[in-house]
Amino acid sequence: MILPKGLSAQTRAKLRDFWRIGAGRWAVESARPFASRPDEAIRIGEMATMTMNGYANGHSNGHASHNKPGEKVDDGHIPLGNPSVATYDRSSVSTSGQGTLATLEPPADAVHITPSIAFDDDPDWVPDPSDPHCLKHAQFGHCDNEAYRYESRYQPLEDLSDALSANLKKGASHAAGTRKSAHHLQAGGSEPLEEPSYMIYFQTYFSYLILIVIGHMRDFVGKRTHKSSYKHLMAYNGYAALNSDFDSFYTRRLKTRLDDCFSRPVTGVPGRTITCLDRTSDDHFNSFSFTGTTTQALNISSYNYLGFAQSRGACADAAEACIKTYGIASGGPRLEAGTSDLHLDAERLVARFLGTESAMIVSMGFATNSTTLPAICSKGCLIISDELNHSSIRFGSRLSGAMVRQYKHNDMDDLEELLRECISQGQPKTHRPWRKILLIVEGLYSMEGTLVNLPAIVNLKRKYKFFLYVDEAHSIGALGPRGRGVCDYFDVDPGEIDILMGTFTKSFGAAGGYISGSKELVDSIRQICHSQLYTEAISPPVVMQIVTSMASIMGPEAIDVLPHLAKTLPPHLADGSEGRERLRRIAFNARYLSAALRKLGFIIYGHRDSPIVPLLIFSPGKLRWFSKLMLHRWGIVVVVVAYPATPLVSGRARFCVSAAHTKDDLDTVIRACDDVGTIIGLKLGGGKRWTVEQIINAPVQELLAD
Repeated sequence: MILPKGLSAQTRAKLRDFWRIGAGRWAVESARPFASRPDEAIRIGEMATMTMNGYANGHSNGHASHNKPGEKVDDGHIPLGNPSVATYDRSSVSTSGQGTLATLEPPADAVHITPSIAFDDDPDWVPDPSDPHCLKHAQFGHCDNEAYRYESRYQPLEDLSDALSANLKKGASHAAGTRKSAHHLQAGGSEPLEEPSYMIYFQTYFSYLILIVIGHMRDFVGKRTHKSSYKHLMAYNGYAALNSDFDSFYTRRLKTRLDDCFSRPVTGVPGRTITCLDRTSDDHFNSFSFTGTTTQALNISSYNYLGFAQSRGACADAAEACIKTYGIASGGPRLEAGTSDLHLDAERLVARFLGTESAMIVSMGFATNSTTLPAICSKGCLIISDELNHSSIRFGSRLSGAMVRQYKHNDMDDLEELLRECISQGQPKTHRPWRKILLIVEGLYSMEGTLVNLPAIVNLKRKYKFFLYVDEAHSIGALGPRGRGVCDYFDVDPGEIDILMGTFTKSFGAAGGYISGSKELVDSIRQICHSQLYTEAISPPVVMQIVTSMASIMGPEAIDVLPHLAKTLPPHLADGSEGRERLRRIAFNARYLSAALRKLGFIIYGHRDSPIVPLLIFSPGKLRWFSKLMLHRWGIVVVVVAYPATPLVSGRARFCVSAAHTKDDLDTVIRACDDVGTIIGLKLGGGKRWTVEQIINAPVQELLAD
């Protein structure tokens, strides 16, 4: 709440109290017509009161109450709380930037900031402190239960359970009969896409309409009454406007309202948990200031599929030792003085891991696509791209100068129809044959959680003789019984794929990307690819992280390629046992969370084996509430995504599952989603719904197979 200047402190306090209490009562009364039960209106009112408390006290982005869950405060309100999240008295939280716990003293040699609010009872707990390779529980969850393991492998429809097989066949029949949805049945037997009712679409579009109308009214009035606030949108003293009011309208009127959910600053390792730097805003999220406190929360938002984001253990030790030998920087591009023996070792290991002849590594994931595609295609070539391909693919395709055509996402009928048209018609105007046709797909689509229908595309490739480029930025390491991406998952020979692209940022805890294929192709790309000519090579410690993490998955096979690893890798990495455990844990976690959220009644997109689990929220107003309640009520950090990263009416929360999570962690996420989803009305799916306790207590193998 922003108060006029010149008021006394006593008057300001009374106005804040009036605003806080009055707004909360108004919220309860206003919520009654929309609540199916009386307690829902009270809960919505409590939620609004919590927010108004923040506005009235000048920190709308601050913590939820530090009182214990269920404990009365001065005004008689029962603060929202979650017993699983440790909460502490206000007196125990310092504002100097080094928060202290009420019941836990930090170790004397601690060099990090102890969280003011912690998800774990002991954020620094190590299961076996005497073992230097034992990982922190906060970074990689300790779980010895072998029942919570699974294998990521394609299951044909006939191999699935009878109930699921019948459901999928029904969904496939419906999709084939209507032919109206771009999302057909996904390869491997994923759930048919569930669409919301027309009323949900109407409400979402109507909310945008209100936003647009009120936003333009505020712009119209503001430019005439508060010119200083709109100076950057208006011509001034002979200079053109710095920004276009039309182009920036969406950012100013919608994104800014949600900015406390985006770009949250963090400190420490983004592993199983993450520590957020708490911040506040006094100008409606146009700027932020730090409070000096931190919050440790469960991290379901970071790309950390195999859990290699860690500051302790063999991989971290190898990277640290590498700095002492090689230093920090590479000192030049690959074609000049930037190539070291580490880079050559990494490329040999990547090629063996993928089952190809050769590979080259690039220092940036985005640049791997955007600089490689212009080196492959040019004018007179045709690029056929899935409509949901990543922006790096779109950017690189435009730079290449080739003609670009798109087909509906994962729709093989539409793809084949487009291929026939393009091959028969040839180039525009001249109708000459295309110099080459390149089909670009992603192995795992990062916003949808869907897998490419690789077997069908390979069959089309054999029929129509085009080149195939597969972007495995999200699928490499996260899919397949050996973690080798969609080829491994579908048991497709990598030789069927002309170009395999991937990144090291998601599954390997490093940076950069790779291009892999035949030796002739990779060598030709090296000579003209801008990422090899002008960009500094990957930093040596990052290369060491790539080699060590990948070797832990490959096991003895990595030692066959690089014999010196036998002397440096600890036994649990050299034999591949730790890597296999990570692969089985990510497979279980992905399947478990996806199945559980569907049974709770949420609309979930994507493949059931995907570590990316999108939960549809639709309404832009609910995005912020979902993010804030998950953090402040349950201690969970989530990512919410809206237009233009998604279609206008398909705003969503995107969960990124990791091998670092334990089943208890996922049970907490399930309970939190059930609670928050009930409060703000997100259970829009059909079918029979399970309770949280039914899901958590059900035999896990039965739940995963159903």
